[in-house]
Amino acid sequence: MHQYVYFSLSSDHLPAHEMSARLGLGADETTVKASKRENPPVPRVHAWRVVCRDGGLPLDEQIDRVIGRLEPFADEIAALIREIDASEGPGITGTLQVVRYLDDDGDVEGSPQHQLLGWHLDRRALDFLHRTGAELDVDEYGGD
Repeated sequence: MHQYVYFSLSSDHLPAHEMSARLGLGADETTVKASKRENPPVPRVHAWRVVCRDGGLPLDEQIDRVIGRLEPFADEIAALIREIDASEGPGITGTLQVVRYLDDDGDVEGSPQHQLLGWHLDRRALDFLHRTGAELDVDEYGGD
């Protein structure tokens, strides 16, 4: 099983480097709208991300690490989300993204990875999402 968590800000017009400047916090990863690259395909939006890819941690601990890094900037994040939504129309501007890829056989019962299956959002994470106006998106993919 492979899993990770990130918080993303997306915009049609505002580049990620400008988001970093407005927030006072640099991104771990960025994408540039319509940049020339084949894999992955051309991004549809500019994106700014803070990421935890420590796959050995349960998802709730990864979420806690991301929220812990972002909490001091919650007011700035909320203001930026409101600004982007006001200029570009409401959309999925701020997102806490949870991604999980299950092994090919999907069988983790009894394996060391079994501890990684369950996860939850604690009050701190829910308060952060509410305070910033961000959304939660969870993607889980099964093996082939």
